[in-house]
Amino acid sequence: MSSSRSGPAVRPAAIIAVLATAGIVASLMQTLVVPLIGELPTLLHTTASNASWAVTATLLAGAVTTPATGRLGDLYGKRRMLLACIVPLTLGSVLCALATSVGMMIVGRGLQGMGMGVIALGISALRDVMPPEKLGSSVALISSSLGIGGALGLPIAAAIAEHASWRVLFWISAALSALVGVLIWLFIPAVPTRAQGRFDYVGALGLGTGLICLLVGVSKGADWGWASGTTLGLLIAAPVVFLAWGWWELRNPAPLVDLRVTARPQVLMTNAASVVVGLAMYSSSLIIPQLLQLPKATGYGLGQSIQATGLWMAPAGLMMMLVSPLGAKLSAATSPKITLSLGGAVIATGYASFLALSGSTGGLLVVTVIINSGVALAYGAMPALIMSGVPQSETASANSFNTLMRSVGTSVSAAVVGVVLAHMTVNLGGHAIASKDGFRTGMLIGCGAALASAAVALTIPLRNAAPARQDEDTQAALVKNA
Repeated sequence: MSSSRSGPAVRPAAIIAVLATAGIVASLMQTLVVPLIGELPTLLHTTASNASWAVTATLLAGAVTTPATGRLGDLYGKRRMLLACIVPLTLGSVLCALATSVGMMIVGRGLQGMGMGVIALGISALRDVMPPEKLGSSVALISSSLGIGGALGLPIAAAIAEHASWRVLFWISAALSALVGVLIWLFIPAVPTRAQGRFDYVGALGLGTGLICLLVGVSKGADWGWASGTTLGLLIAAPVVFLAWGWWELRNPAPLVDLRVTARPQVLMTNAASVVVGLAMYSSSLIIPQLLQLPKATGYGLGQSIQATGLWMAPAGLMMMLVSPLGAKLSAATSPKITLSLGGAVIATGYASFLALSGSTGGLLVVTVIINSGVALAYGAMPALIMSGVPQSETASANSFNTLMRSVGTSVSAAVVGVVLAHMTVNLGGHAIASKDGFRTGMLIGCGAALASAAVALTIPLRNAAPARQDEDTQAALVKNA
């Protein structure tokens, strides 16, 4: 089935700008409520534990729906699914703006999470509509939009929350989402689809169930207790569900995720590296904002406000935008796996610099800039490796699955670092807070994961694995230019 839209050809620059904007707006939703977390229990008359679902719901909805939207994009058109993702993104923002209870907020945040599929869809759409010589740099930029939006979201949200009603945050996000929808309609061309078959509803349900079990167990294990029946039950159920899901996918002629394609060495090792990169990069996102905001009385906290913290973190997001095209040039000159490995090494360097630079706000600024530069290199290289290893008919599905692998890594990172910080504490005014050694340990974990990602990346075999004859020219261009 294909979709089409008449009209003049659109310049590549406009396509890149629109898709990058879509990715940044979607990723903004991840950090949108961070400045409100402490106030949500009072604002919505609920407990802190219930309010924390406003963050968890977005993560879960994004992880569960992204693989499905990717497959639907392959089947029915990426432009059509980009527009479809904007609908829950906008409706969720409106619902959050009108929320009078924690239930409304959680549902709205879940709808916002469903819009996260625009990033993987946008990357995949580039393969269909961009000239080969611009593909590498544009893929790198769109892929990095996840980090750019996340970094910029905190200071913007903090400033708005401090100087206006918290509901303004969500009205602005609704307006931005609607604007992105209009831009996609006007500037993103439709391309005939190559994939055939039906949508795998059973596979989508199975993958979603397994992910919910895994991610809820991992993200809520610290609150519920890692030895509690609920946590253990979820973490035991997850691999059982995934095994059953894999059995179904291997026997389905039109699977949600073609596991035989994902088992190809180039795709498999890229996804493995993606998990570890996700684990590596998220440690700093959890630790550095806390360190900036802790009172100076601790001896290691820097006493910054939420808004100031966001401003200190913002340059790291901008650095990703600057580094992305450089990573694309490096991939074109060498190979994407070299860029991915270098990205892991740069991330590790940033974590190592923390040991010497953690005593000042300027020092932490340098740390975040180095780490995010590495993340930009890695995030730009991963889609290039994925797309050069799969048929064009499975581009969106494969990229969505790769995005999911990153999410799994960040979820595991949040759990691991959370346990470290919870157990390595000092007493301040009768309250237990994470100790300096706890922060250092968490950063060293990130450093180790980054070095592991660099090593895994070097094992990725580079060869054109896509079998479809019609893809040969595109694949050759990707290997050379991405």
